[in-house]
Amino acid sequence: MALVPHGVGAGGSVLMAMPMLTPDNYTVWVIKAQAILDAHTLWEAVAPGDAAVNGKKCKTARVMILGGLPEDVLLQVATKLTAREVWDSLKVRFVGADLVRAARRATLRGEFDRLKMADGEALDAYAGRLAGMTARFANLEETLGDAVLVKKLLDTVPDRLFPVVAGIEQFCVIEEMAFDEVLGRLRAFNERVRRRGQDSGERGGEQLLMMAAQWAARERRHGGNQDD
Repeated sequence: MALVPHGVGAGGSVLMAMPMLTPDNYTVWVIKAQAILDAHTLWEAVAPGDAAVNGKKCKTARVMILGGLPEDVLLQVATKLTAREVWDSLKVRFVGADLVRAARRATLRGEFDRLKMADGEALDAYAGRLAGMTARFANLEETLGDAVLVKKLLDTVPDRLFPVVAGIEQFCVIEEMAFDEVLGRLRAFNERVRRRGQDSGERGGEQLLMMAAQWAARERRHGGNQDD
């Protein structure tokens, strides 16, 4: 679903064609379509908030959205006169009404609960699966915050990453950590394990944890005096 230039607008700016919507790509399509509309300052026609909708922008946004619809879907929304009505109609069609959305949320939560990182899976690939879950929840109007993602990540990585997980849980306030920060620490440890070999990397991680615990205990004994 590539984005390709579609003509030239005022001032020489390149207009981007709307990606084509399919039965299986609605979540990704919404992300790209919103970004394109926002780049052309047209997203306000779909989600105006408290501001009055600019008529010309509304028409332009509607045309762009319709340009990314297959014929069967286009015919069903052709009677919608505003960009917001078209957008909402697509959302109802692909996401479902409230009851259907609630059922899909429950199904998605089950998928999220069962999600875990396989032993041979790359860390970035697993992080990408978690990010995909975040987008799917957002599409159902539910947010997965950093605290939920961090806990899920730490609870479901394989045993080879346990030393750094234990260190994070012991010395950090997990609820205040960003997902990218935790992912970065896991990446760094994973790279060290890869370079030194699985067994030596794990032993080194355990030794680092013991040294860190000893240092913390000594700091407590001396009242946190850095000179000691």
